[in-house]
Amino acid sequence: MNNEEVKEWLEIADKDFDSAQILNEAVRRHYEIICYLCAQAVEKYLKGYLVFNDIIPEKTHDLTRLNISCTRFDEDFRNVYDECRFLTLFATNIRYPHQYEVTENHVNFAIAAVETIRNFKPILELRDIVF
Repeated sequence: MNNEEVKEWLEIADKDFDSAQILNEAVRRHYEIICYLCAQAVEKYLKGYLVFNDIIPEKTHDLTRLNISCTRFDEDFRNVYDECRFLTLFATNIRYPHQYEVTENHVNFAIAAVETIRNFKPILELRDIVF
């Protein structure tokens, strides 16, 4: 495990989430971008956790797959599976002409999902180790 690499994953995740929150406070709120950044943040939190456990994360944006990989080390990741499943909707496809409308409710849930995962005990413990 490389603590510096894990720290970098978490720092980039925090920046993605900070950016989503800043955009959420803007006058012109681009819901798709906010949700995309939320998905990006969670992807990096999960990949950081995997790197900490000496796993090279697969090149995927499927947060449910990453979540399942994390459960190999901590079964509690099942408790945030629904958040990962929801955010996967915004991982890549949303950056192209959409097939569905993204609403303020989606944004609110996306922000809450990131906060849940960012404050999830295994991620907090990881943060304590590398910072």
